[in-house]
Amino acid sequence: MTRRTSERVGVIGGGLGGLAAACTLAARGYRVVLLEKNDWLGGKAAVHGEGGFRFDMGPTILLMPSVLRRIFAEAGRELESALDLVRLDPQWRSFFVGGSTLDLHAEPARMATTIEDFSGARDRQGYARFLELSRRLDEISGRYFFWKSIGSLKDMFDPKATMSAGVLGDVLAMRPWSTVAGTIRAHVGDPRIAQMLDHFTQYVGSSPEQSPAVLCGIAHMQTSEGIWYPRGGTRAVAEALARLAGDLGVELRAGVDVESITLDAGGGVSGVKTTAGEIIPLAAVVSNSDAVRTHRELLAGETAAARFERRRGYEPACSGVVLYLGLDRRYDHLLHHNFVFSSDPREEFDWIYHRGEPAPDPTCYVCAPAVTERGVAPPGGEALYVLVHTPYLRPGHDWKALLPRYRETILDKLEQTAGLRDIRSRIKVEHVLTPQDIHDRYRVLNGAIYGLASHGRLTGAFKPGNRSPDVARLYLAGGAAHPGPGMPMVMMSGWIAADSLDQDGVVEPSPRVADLAESTRPARLATI
Repeated sequence: MTRRTSERVGVIGGGLGGLAAACTLAARGYRVVLLEKNDWLGGKAAVHGEGGFRFDMGPTILLMPSVLRRIFAEAGRELESALDLVRLDPQWRSFFVGGSTLDLHAEPARMATTIEDFSGARDRQGYARFLELSRRLDEISGRYFFWKSIGSLKDMFDPKATMSAGVLGDVLAMRPWSTVAGTIRAHVGDPRIAQMLDHFTQYVGSSPEQSPAVLCGIAHMQTSEGIWYPRGGTRAVAEALARLAGDLGVELRAGVDVESITLDAGGGVSGVKTTAGEIIPLAAVVSNSDAVRTHRELLAGETAAARFERRRGYEPACSGVVLYLGLDRRYDHLLHHNFVFSSDPREEFDWIYHRGEPAPDPTCYVCAPAVTERGVAPPGGEALYVLVHTPYLRPGHDWKALLPRYRETILDKLEQTAGLRDIRSRIKVEHVLTPQDIHDRYRVLNGAIYGLASHGRLTGAFKPGNRSPDVARLYLAGGAAHPGPGMPMVMMSGWIAADSLDQDGVVEPSPRVADLAESTRPARLATI
């Protein structure tokens, strides 16, 4: 492939994946322009401020800071110089119907003792076996799955080595015959503990009953590296990446909407066209837009989109309703992260993933950050973030009509199961996102928060690879690309897309410049 000298590469979308890709490419010497349709950078990692309250609007749980550390290391920077990270332990509190609670501790031995006190020695032993399996699955993911472009099972293994005893052992350890839910229940008997462990899968917005057992490795990812809170909220992660991109010379253009990716006579990327009619020539493009919508809406003509969707029928992951509630009190029994569980997870998942309707008895994720950072709310108050998973948008879903009644369902659940007495009278500020809002605001597929569903015992872990197999010089990043959703995975996807572009040698990088003078930083950076 001929290198294109001194041409720019483009990044469509300034979410965490796009910012990670831009930083990695710029650190390696590429001239990069990043185009974001919204007026802010960071995508879902946005912030809402009102009445003295500050809310993270999107992700609130930061796992695997090693991913961020690797991106900063590309530029010779230390992560700690850009972010103040606070480790949270217990990692979350679980509230169950009937009044019992269970805290998830980071240290395995302490958690095993907590489980024995909660439900007995048998579940303590089962939890220890589950964590050992989770460690094995996480190690397998590290060897075969992470930090490289993967689109299917055949991309994971070297065909010459596949029949070796070690590789076959790894394949069997992945339990391709089982699901997350089945694997968990084979290890622990108490349904409450199983329900708590199921919710590692909710990081990827999928049903544990339909997701492959290999995703049980998420438990070890969390226990080994911990859960962290960046002071300033998860919005601080986006701001740190944006600052790094600016330092490295990335041209950051917020408020620029891409209408299409333009192709040359050979069917490869030649640039982009904006909705304002501007044509921007580019040697290659990393799309941080949803992978399916990139192919359906941004590629001129239907050939590439048709090939993309024929390869595999991708289903959106779930969506959600998010309530941002500014309260005039703190509920002291809440930790920073909390799950308020439904009475019957199987029935809940059936409503969301099969019937395609909001669950009558939902699980609520509740983030109460004032315990860690008091500045999120006025003195004595709380900036409560409440997320309830819902189906992705279906025909006939009118969330303007659905929301008022479902809001009451959610508030009832918080009062009855989590003990948030008189919560309605404590609300001083309220903001809401529905699946329709998420669809419109972030251009995700059918309002899906987590990109594409991780359903299927053999194929569920696989998202579209970071190298487009249909369009030369097109690379994919974000929650709807490998390795999938969640803050660390999305940022890893950006790194992989950038690394793949670099490996492919489609353009000659300029001499690397690690730092730019303050006067040369993009003026827009200060307003992000």
